[in-house]
Amino acid sequence: MPYSTYWKRLSPGALNFWIQAFSLIAIFFEGYDQGVMGGVNASSNYVSTVDIGGTDGVVTNVTKQGGIVSIYYLGAIVGCFAGGWIADRVGRVNGTLVGAVFAMIGGALQAATQSATFILVARVVTGLGTGALTAIIPVYVSETSTSHGRGKFLGLVFIANYLGIAVAYWLDFGLSFIRGDYGPGSSSVRWRFLLAFQCFPAILLVIGIKMLPDSPRYYISAGQPEMALEVLEHVRGGKSDATDREFQEMVAASSTVKPASPLEFAKILVGRSDSDAPHLARRAWLCLWLQIMASYTAITAVTAYAPILLSAAGYSTIKQNGLAGGLSTVGIIGTIISAYVVDRFGRRKCLMWGAFGLVLVNAIAGGLYEASRRNPDKAATIAPAAVTMLFLFNVIYASTWGTVAFLIPTEIFPSEMRAQGNGFGVTGWAIGVGTTTLANPSIFASLENRAYFLFAGLNLLWVVTVYFFYPETKDRSLESINILFIPNSPFNSAAEKSWREHHNGDVLAERAERMDEEKHRFEHADSRGSSQGV
Repeated sequence: MPYSTYWKRLSPGALNFWIQAFSLIAIFFEGYDQGVMGGVNASSNYVSTVDIGGTDGVVTNVTKQGGIVSIYYLGAIVGCFAGGWIADRVGRVNGTLVGAVFAMIGGALQAATQSATFILVARVVTGLGTGALTAIIPVYVSETSTSHGRGKFLGLVFIANYLGIAVAYWLDFGLSFIRGDYGPGSSSVRWRFLLAFQCFPAILLVIGIKMLPDSPRYYISAGQPEMALEVLEHVRGGKSDATDREFQEMVAASSTVKPASPLEFAKILVGRSDSDAPHLARRAWLCLWLQIMASYTAITAVTAYAPILLSAAGYSTIKQNGLAGGLSTVGIIGTIISAYVVDRFGRRKCLMWGAFGLVLVNAIAGGLYEASRRNPDKAATIAPAAVTMLFLFNVIYASTWGTVAFLIPTEIFPSEMRAQGNGFGVTGWAIGVGTTTLANPSIFASLENRAYFLFAGLNLLWVVTVYFFYPETKDRSLESINILFIPNSPFNSAAEKSWREHHNGDVLAERAERMDEEKHRFEHADSRGSSQGV
């Protein structure tokens, strides 16, 4: 049996397991790559190799250091749209393969770095691969999941994101004890192994991803309904009324499909798309802002400034590193929670209650920082309570925004451009993480602990924004979500009214009604023509 059809030998349970396993590997790569540069920048040998400081590890060119880190996100923005377009044209599996090849090459180039220019190019190549994988994999997961299980399926996959971040941290923690010419942690093995390890998950993807089938919805958009039905019945465990209805909805939704162009993302942003799907520009901006809002909840600030608080508490260096590692690892717990709440309570409630929880945590953390600043002699007593807030922040964020912000962009675009459409979410992530990473030092330098009160206010604003503008996609098929965007009004109340007016999202009933209207119109026109002839 050919390699690419190996999946046909698997049971439905085994096939779903391997879809999830390879999705986990791809998202693990994204998480690992997101967290790896913290350890790399701490290596004195790396600092001197790329000429951002001396052999003592002290960075003297912060701008150059920041450029090396942030150029990766530029590559990710390009990669998410290029990879998304490829995935919409040649399939989610083939698109993932292309992204994995770029990721593998980029990781190898970074590990072989000889200069700043060398690693800048390598970081862009890696970013292209990461952007493609992050745009395609959540879509693949979403399209192979049931409407009532999409959130859980993607939530379980995104455990790998925090796992990747945690592994990057703990690997660096272990490698930091390797001695070099200038003491522990100064060996080139420390940072080169960290960067080379990226290749491991990428190689697994390159070797194994072609064993899986593409998503049924891609096969429908590619004009292969027989293959779509075969894959759908396999992942659902056999033929059933529910499976047959799901397939018919796919077919009905694909009747007006037009292939998206490579520049479709630019047309969508300015409202000039060639697609018949309603209000794609609104969907794109919702995805962009959702991820930007997620970054401005304070997630990057909380994790980046944890060492300051731990140092103020008087912990030893090893305890600081251990607690900071725990802070990275606790996100895994939050993601597990998200897998069991996002489909039960819905996307909107998770986002709103999550943001409100972050309002409280930011406000309390800011107050504790303020008390510590005004009473330095009590800093060691106050700091553990503030550390608790940091852990609580990560759990709340990971269980709500950390998953839902990646889930919604995979749900609200039509199948012919879903992977490319998800690129808007990835772009929002890159913009949000990139800008907050650059802005955090200035914000905290100017506002100090009061920055947390700023973030508390922003989270309160996010509650209001989600309430008014973001529609609910829970328990709604991917094909029916178009109905939520039919109204010209951007408010969620209009989306829900449209849902009720269009048979509560029944795509088949909507299609039958439309065909009846066309039939009556034709018969009326025919009868008028006959009467005029007489």
